[in-house]
Amino acid sequence: MRLRVPRGLRALLGLLLVVLGLFGFLPVLGFWMIPLGIAIAAIDLRPLWRRWRGGPRR
Repeated sequence: MRLRVPRGLRALLGLLLVVLGLFGFLPVLGFWMIPLGIAIAAIDLRPLWRRWRGGPRR
């Protein structure tokens, strides 16, 4: 997934899943979307946090 989807799109998809997961009481949507959205967005956000904190670069 890391190579096939552009960085910004993954972060946007993750954020969208988290927001829709907040409506988990609805029949189609569910609370399972929140951790999935966080995991997808973390793929892009972890390198940004490392760079911001001045950690080692790969």
